[in-house]
Amino acid sequence: MLDFPTEVIRTESEPQPRQHFIDEVLKDFWTCLVSREVSLLGRKEVLSGKGKFGVFGDGKEVPQVALSRVFRKGDHRAGYYRDQTIMFALGIAKIEDFFAQMYTDARNDPFSAGRQMNAHFATPYIDEEGEFTNHMELFNQTSDISCTAGQMARAVGLALASNKYKELKSLFGKKHKFSRKGKEVCFCTIGDASCAEGPFWEAVNAAATIQIPLVISVWDDGYGISVPVDKQIAKASISDALQGMQTEKSKKGLEIYKVEAWNYPKLVATYEKAIKKARKNQSPALIHVIECTQPQGHSTSGSHERYKSKQRLSWERDWDCIDRMESWMISSGICDKETTKKMKARAKEFVRERKTFAWKRYITPINEERELVINLISRIGQQAHLKKEILEIKKELDNLVDPTYSEVVQLAKRALYLSMFEKVDEVAKLKAYIDGKDEAANLTYHTKLYSDTPKAAVKVPVVEMEFEGEEVMAPGYKVINTFFDKAFAKHKELLAFGEDVGKIGDVNQGMAGLQEKYGEERVFDVGIREWTIVGQAIGLAMRGFKPIMEIQYLDYLYYGLAPLADDVASLRYRSNGLQSVPLIVRTRGHRLEGIWHSGSPIGMIINSLRGMYLAVPRNLTQAAGFYNTLIQGDDPAIVIETLNGYRKREVVPSNIGEYTIPLGVPEILLEGTDVTVVSYGACIAEIEEAIPLLNQYDISIELIDVRTLLPFDLEGVIVNSLKKTSRLIVIDEDVPGGASAYIVNQVLEEQDGYYSLDSKPITLTAQAHRPPYGSDGDYYTKPNPEQIFETIYTLMTEVDPDAYPIAF
Repeated sequence: MLDFPTEVIRTESEPQPRQHFIDEVLKDFWTCLVSREVSLLGRKEVLSGKGKFGVFGDGKEVPQVALSRVFRKGDHRAGYYRDQTIMFALGIAKIEDFFAQMYTDARNDPFSAGRQMNAHFATPYIDEEGEFTNHMELFNQTSDISCTAGQMARAVGLALASNKYKELKSLFGKKHKFSRKGKEVCFCTIGDASCAEGPFWEAVNAAATIQIPLVISVWDDGYGISVPVDKQIAKASISDALQGMQTEKSKKGLEIYKVEAWNYPKLVATYEKAIKKARKNQSPALIHVIECTQPQGHSTSGSHERYKSKQRLSWERDWDCIDRMESWMISSGICDKETTKKMKARAKEFVRERKTFAWKRYITPINEERELVINLISRIGQQAHLKKEILEIKKELDNLVDPTYSEVVQLAKRALYLSMFEKVDEVAKLKAYIDGKDEAANLTYHTKLYSDTPKAAVKVPVVEMEFEGEEVMAPGYKVINTFFDKAFAKHKELLAFGEDVGKIGDVNQGMAGLQEKYGEERVFDVGIREWTIVGQAIGLAMRGFKPIMEIQYLDYLYYGLAPLADDVASLRYRSNGLQSVPLIVRTRGHRLEGIWHSGSPIGMIINSLRGMYLAVPRNLTQAAGFYNTLIQGDDPAIVIETLNGYRKREVVPSNIGEYTIPLGVPEILLEGTDVTVVSYGACIAEIEEAIPLLNQYDISIELIDVRTLLPFDLEGVIVNSLKKTSRLIVIDEDVPGGASAYIVNQVLEEQDGYYSLDSKPITLTAQAHRPPYGSDGDYYTKPNPEQIFETIYTLMTEVDPDAYPIAF
């Protein structure tokens, strides 16, 4: 918590309960004052050029100290960029931490190491070894994102985890580092305008339906930047609009409260009542905090005087929550005007002191490096042929005001370009400085996209498949069902859920019988709401579970793409390794029937979800191996099962449930000499069907199953094949320029396969449009055996026209 200035407290004694009450109120008021000064001074820092952008929580201070009074260790927050007062009240953020993030001070930003803009907070959910921290000893803050309403889905999962720990206490015990009898609440905060977003409504409906301890605070200041609330929300009030979800005696739903942002005693009473009920009943609530103000407008990007009337601005000044709290304190005899005057003066002084400290801590090493570079350039310039030009760069460095590291490095590089052939000792020193800064920048900005802990998925030990005794054949759905049965028996933290996953065991029977065997608490159905299916998995994974969430068909992933891209894929990176979300997305895709059930948007997935792994197994035996690897790792991933593989019979390994398949290691399915053919998923079967056609003409292909697209071929299997064949064909059923373009980039550019080519690389893909319904539409839209034969044969015609004349 913020250090409280005891020197401003009046000294006369009060009865003990009364004195305790007074102390608590004064501490809350102090926190509000400090937070307001941070906002005011923060805006000035941005407008003076010391910060890039500023967004603040002014006008929300009093409701946030009321919330903080009921926030307990073990609770979780999924909030947004207005919540600085909560962070100060709980002692999570110091003033200098806030300014360090604003200055992009990577060394001293404890929440994102310079990767996020200001007011985006996070606390450690894992340690450097990838082990979960003791959540019960912390005020847990999930890493904030800027996307409006993006926190809502995650909040559902965080609250659901409390229910699961209560339901599964026989497995986990009553007390551990994740929960104590499921009494933890998830606090979710959101602005009133963001309540117009779809994720808000989906999350509120989900919370009211499944009954979880989620308490949503809506900070209502009447605007979404310049757009007023009557253009955002039905009835211009989110609490009025949600009345149909209000809990009734016979129907569970959502407890709804409405309270003014300036009414401190009512806020305190409201939060105490709401949280007490949420903890006891594991039920959701929404607290609509009305009449918030924006003393400085939305952010530093503009002025609210442009769109608010004089009357509105006057009202905001008159009903400022801190001024109203002060008036109440004085009228209630808690303190006098002289005390609040001293507190305000001390708050200004305190914030200015900590801001100055944060700035000096940030700028001093940069200025020291600038002087180093100036000295080097000056010496180089005295001896170089291009003396004038080099000394002009020195002048630019001298004239920089509040420089950044990149400005210093940029000018250092330009000086190096002008002098790199000079025989001057300082040139080597300048190059060494630049190399050191580039290496440091790589560590600062380009790490933690994937796990680098001992638990990383790419470090899971490989256990080979075994085939002992009599050969056992089974349809694909039986193979995956057998694996999941063994996995649930082995991993108590494993959960599975999605549309139709529970009672019927998913639409393809991969989970058949598992709900009956392991309980509805672990294998369960959810509604048709992909955004919050992802959200449930996020929160559960962050709180120690290993969720397998199902998106019923790959085509439905679009609905869940935003939380996967904005939240899941970026979490480890944006928190600089403070947090992880090792969920598994299980889905099925590629060819089946029609526009909505045979999509294969792999390029979209690859380009949207860096930070997640992507496995594309050709059959269910392969899928089982990937699941086993991912369950043991701590990275998020997607596994796309082949839709047309569930009825195909496969040889079942005798050690199913034990073998693993490594990520990033393609498999050579057929060795050959003429052409390297690279593919994955359902297309492998199409290629295998084309092989007898090719054999008739003695065309020898080397067929390689990529198996995972993220990561891609870590061992260079494909480029080594290309060195042998000198020809490359990539086949997939994404649209042109999709996954095939990514594969070509990886093989030819990243692996230097270009130098092994004797022929132009070829990609064979689906058509640009979505697949029409029916077998004919599928045949003519996606790669088929005959098309594959003709493409490969045509390539061989280019190699030897006489041996391979075209007659088709």
